[in-house]
Amino acid sequence: MERIKQPQYPVNFSHVGITVPNLEKALVFYLEVMGWYHVSGPIVVKEDGHSRLTEIGKLLYGEGWKEFRFAHLSSADGIGCELFEFANNTDSQSVNTPFRTGIFHFCVQDPNIEDLVERIEAHGGQRMCSIIELDPGNKPYKMVYVKDPFGNMIEIYTHSYERHNLG
Repeated sequence: MERIKQPQYPVNFSHVGITVPNLEKALVFYLEVMGWYHVSGPIVVKEDGHSRLTEIGKLLYGEGWKEFRFAHLSSADGIGCELFEFANNTDSQSVNTPFRTGIFHFCVQDPNIEDLVERIEAHGGQRMCSIIELDPGNKPYKMVYVKDPFGNMIEIYTHSYERHNLG
């Protein structure tokens, strides 16, 4: 096998975009439950508008999207989250499955996993499994899968990704 040339540095993660059926409800969930910062928005973009965002929307989404609204949030470590609400979205829940190609989940980190799960459930989210101890007796690491109120899968770690995957 031919060796693949690695880049000189790892690429940073910038943000994730999530489509939701109700932007206001999503803002409440992600601001109150996750404690993320509200950077800007809601911003309204109309297909029949004349803004730069309309031009970009037409390039990305083609024709027939009518209107979308979005807001920018940020986590404590500066990772962004864009929440989108499209006028022609008829889905109330995400089709979220590991058995189909696409993004299956995103993961957040909180050392107080139990409290975060309680807040998620209190705000309309759903726990998908019990909290799992990953290496009982050796490391105090835990994880759990939950869904936001719109069916988007979220994994929660009590520890960093690197710590979790070290041998």
